[in-house]
Amino acid sequence: MTSADPDPAPTTPEALADALRRERAHHDRCRAALAAMVEGADRQVVTGEDVAASGADAEVLGYQLRSRAKALRELPEGPLFFGRLDFVGEGLAHHIGRLRISERPAAPPLVVDWRAPVSRAFYQAGARDPQGVAVRRRFGWAPGSRGDSADLTGLEDEHLTDALPGPGPGSDPGPGPGSLLTSEIERPRVGPMRDIAATIQPEQDDLVRGDLAESVCVQGAPGTGKTAVGLHRAAYLLYTHPRRIRRGGMLVLGPSRTFLAFIAEVLPSLGETEVRQSTLHDEIARHPVTRTDPDPAAAVKHDVRMAEVLRRALYARVTADGAQDLVLPDGTYRWRVPGGDVAAIVRGVLGDGLPYLVGRERVRGRIVRRIQEHAERRAGPQSGAWVRRVERARAVGACLDAVWPRVTPEEVLAELLGDPEALARASDGVLDTAEREALNRPRQPRSRRALRWSEADAVLLDEIAGLLEHPEGYGHVVVDEAQDLSPMECRAIARRVRFGSLTVLGDLAQGTTVWAARSWRDQLAHLGKPDAALVPLTTGYRVPGAVLALANRLLDRLGADVPRPRSLRRDGTLTVRRAADGLPAAVVTAVREALTHEGSIAVVTAEIHTALAETALTESGLIPSPRVTVVPATQVKGLEYDHVIAVEPAAITASGPRGLNHLYVALTRAVSRLDVLHEGELPW
Repeated sequence: MTSADPDPAPTTPEALADALRRERAHHDRCRAALAAMVEGADRQVVTGEDVAASGADAEVLGYQLRSRAKALRELPEGPLFFGRLDFVGEGLAHHIGRLRISERPAAPPLVVDWRAPVSRAFYQAGARDPQGVAVRRRFGWAPGSRGDSADLTGLEDEHLTDALPGPGPGSDPGPGPGSLLTSEIERPRVGPMRDIAATIQPEQDDLVRGDLAESVCVQGAPGTGKTAVGLHRAAYLLYTHPRRIRRGGMLVLGPSRTFLAFIAEVLPSLGETEVRQSTLHDEIARHPVTRTDPDPAAAVKHDVRMAEVLRRALYARVTADGAQDLVLPDGTYRWRVPGGDVAAIVRGVLGDGLPYLVGRERVRGRIVRRIQEHAERRAGPQSGAWVRRVERARAVGACLDAVWPRVTPEEVLAELLGDPEALARASDGVLDTAEREALNRPRQPRSRRALRWSEADAVLLDEIAGLLEHPEGYGHVVVDEAQDLSPMECRAIARRVRFGSLTVLGDLAQGTTVWAARSWRDQLAHLGKPDAALVPLTTGYRVPGAVLALANRLLDRLGADVPRPRSLRRDGTLTVRRAADGLPAAVVTAVREALTHEGSIAVVTAEIHTALAETALTESGLIPSPRVTVVPATQVKGLEYDHVIAVEPAAITASGPRGLNHLYVALTRAVSRLDVLHEGELPW
């Protein structure tokens, strides 16, 4: 594959200028080719609508054509390539970008997709293992470029072999201070999260290109790029296994809608628009949340022991003892199945371990089969219509309802939580008296529309629904901030990926929920993937070294079994200062100073100080502003800002049982600068 003939190494300013001219011309050619690809994709959709084919084939073809056209139309504006590879002795140049661009389907591409096998050398080749690469070139684009060729402002060549002359002006032997790679990593964070296709590091690339069949858990310290790795892995799997993934679907689960909005543009920028991005609550919700559980009740509902309690409550409705004889009129004859036979059928199906509703239908099928055997012994083979009539017979349905009744998750849970005796029976030997009392609540109205459900109830309802019948699964699920999932929430995810694979992302040190995981092995067992590979990422690219060093001082107090991260960033600033004139004045001063720099600004506070900071900044005219955000420490996880102003760390620490973890999260949101303001003693 070739996009252009390789340039000679630019060894003089004139040669560098000529190389830039040639690369800009190539980008213009790519832009024209992409426009033709978009036009051609739209034309194929129209043509495909007139193709003669079976209904199923036409539907599949139409979906594929529409998806391709949609992905091309929705590709965000921006540079079409970010790198280039020249291989030893090949005489070809491979431009690397976010999607494949070619002038004709059979022609060599002008741009190679970053996920293609040949592109891997761009991320993995080095002086010790050049992988056949003579020169790796990186391109510098003007900040915020929409893809105008004039925005291509620089290039750097990294010579990995002796095949070409050594570095000259405009070249760099590798990533380092001032390099285009470092500049891209350290670029100020403004707006949503962006992709890292241009800056993926070797250890991240290994995770991105992992096998579809293998589940992986990434223990990623702050700033190591674990979220970006998960999203790029999703894009890679869709590229490499399109049919297998799209057959089951791809799901990205984030901790909040705010987080999903922050990452929303990453996959579309990589050409993937058919990925469902959701929160777990949105994925499992059956009803609006209209009540809030007290903390003790919520803690019990999220405990994995509730799975056994719910199973008992559901199957307590199945009864084999005392089954009545089934008598089925059939013309002038009556077929009879003795109650003992019905009970034996029920006991046999109970031992099969089937979902509740599948088991119910199996009982029906075996009862009908018993009647059919009697009928065939008396009158010979029966027709299919006769069998279907027996299956639908009122007597068969009444017998089935008596021994294996049809129920809904809402009926099971409402009875369990509203009837102390039912709860006592289902939780005997599982929950103690205090835990049962925490769960008990007054009987709810009989009308299903009047029932009121909490967020934790949604998890329990999903568990019961999974006992009734297995939900449709996904081919692959990416779970971010997985350390904060409760065991019961993990089970909800496990049900949706029984035959698929998982990419689990998180950091035990950033666990902020009451039930946050202490061990990845335990968490992976709840997720149904106990043997998933556990891979740590400890090299930070986002958080400056001074900021990460401060955060590391909290690690020993967190009690999390995680390796200490290190940062490659030597830039950035850390300021710790006492608010001599009070917190409101200090916040206003800090924000004014931050506004003299580029990038986004977050004022992170404990809940008790959020309104205080907002009032002070509003009265000073500093908010509303697209650059300034006031956010509680409980809601900042997963986000990143160029400048973070952490207000009164002691108050954040004292905000709850996981307050120290919230502070650890807050400190590590800074990309360039961290300003700590305090009146009380510092917690480190």
